Amino acid sequence: MSEPNIYDLIVIGAGPGGYVAAIRASQLGLKVIVVEKRATLGGVCLNEGCIPSKALLDSSELFALARDRFALHGIAIGTPHLDLDAMMLRKEDVVSKLTDGIVYLFKKNEIMRLHGSALLKGVNAAGQHQVEVLLAVTPPVSSAQQSLLEPVPQSAVTLLAPKVILATGSEASALPGIPFDGQIVVAAREALSFDQVPEHLIVAGGGYIGLELGSVWRRLGAQVTVMEMLPQILPNMDRQAADTLYRSLRKQGIQFKLGTRITGVRRIGAKAIVQFNAGNGSEEVDCDKVLVAVGRRPLTGGLGLEAIGVVLDESGRVVIDDAYQSSVPGVYAIGDLVSGPMLAHKASEEGVACVERIAGMTTKVEYEYIPGAVYTWPEASSVGRTEEQLKADGVPYRSGRFNFSALGRARCMDETEGFVKILAHLESDRVLGVHIVGPRASDLISEAVTVMSFGGTARDIALICHAHPTLPEAIREAAQDVHKESIHV
Repeated sequence: MSEPNIYDLIVIGAGPGGYVAAIRASQLGLKVIVVEKRATLGGVCLNEGCIPSKALLDSSELFALARDRFALHGIAIGTPHLDLDAMMLRKEDVVSKLTDGIVYLFKKNEIMRLHGSALLKGVNAAGQHQVEVLLAVTPPVSSAQQSLLEPVPQSAVTLLAPKVILATGSEASALPGIPFDGQIVVAAREALSFDQVPEHLIVAGGGYIGLELGSVWRRLGAQVTVMEMLPQILPNMDRQAADTLYRSLRKQGIQFKLGTRITGVRRIGAKAIVQFNAGNGSEEVDCDKVLVAVGRRPLTGGLGLEAIGVVLDESGRVVIDDAYQSSVPGVYAIGDLVSGPMLAHKASEEGVACVERIAGMTTKVEYEYIPGAVYTWPEASSVGRTEEQLKADGVPYRSGRFNFSALGRARCMDETEGFVKILAHLESDRVLGVHIVGPRASDLISEAVTVMSFGGTARDIALICHAHPTLPEAIREAAQDVHKESIHV
């Protein structure tokens, strides 16, 4: 690489937005190179977020089932023993297999990758964007990933392309005045790799990240206290759904302090004293770990965006047009770098849409039909509008609901908590929102997304024959209940 390398597209970031964009671009015939600063592909989601957290959630659910519920099914095993090291090794194996899968996809699609940090240097005389890459000293941990790299001896190289996609993702936000130390005050990354079960874990933030990881460590034996500044958890979720999940998590032993602000953390050896204010003056509580899960912020620093004229909004996100192009022609941004929910599947959808727009296609992401899920136990998922939003906007609607306690399959599974709620327009009957709390809610929501994406109605769902006994029958019953025609309500 003694001479600048010319490509059709440079993608900066190999997370669920970046690597998907790169693959789709290659499918469309573009010569693509991806710049990624971490040693493995897949970004935060695959390496320290979505995937490892779900691996631990599944493992901890099985442990809790063996400890608390096997006897109800006539399975006598005695008291199960937790081998945390083995659980963590399984989590790492899941991550490793999936990152290697992306390596395979890069090879299959002839996508090159550079391991290093990118800096945009503006446009040259030929109209090409110049991206300087400071190469990482440490090679990727996988020999398979090493084979993707250009054989370069230099410490820095320059790439040229008419188009650049920014897909660098986000990082955890710290509490004001309370920095992360990686040992006591930690983000999700560290909370996924504790070497022992904390005696007392304090979770700052009642969003999905805090609730999911709090659930993991509660099932494995930790005392867990969630401190949330707002008066309720999951503020953007339908209130009936959020309240149902709140009651369920409390029954599982998670303690909540709502309307509470953490004001300080004082470390004492291997433990900490957390100062907080719940409205009655300052209080203190001791703990082993403080997991800060109060939100995430876009990773735009160090890219040279301001120097080349890329405009950011007040929250630090890149301002884009309908084609994901920034204020600088030829520079695009997707995923956590732009407005909207910070979700892996949203980033992937934008990656495909952005590349297809670059290729002259008219692809559009239907943001109103992007589902969200909370992988606690029971799970919660939703798509579309909440009841509170419909009321605030004065939209006339009907509501149908079906409880899992009345569903045969849920009874067989001993998973009877929660419900399905469908909101449909009063006049057109078009489905406006679906909210699920219960077993496999994250899987069940896909039926609702499909129906809504095609402009379907509650009557459409009610007329579809669902296999019996299955969990999706609850969706049909809720749709029937919109018109008060449910058989089993």
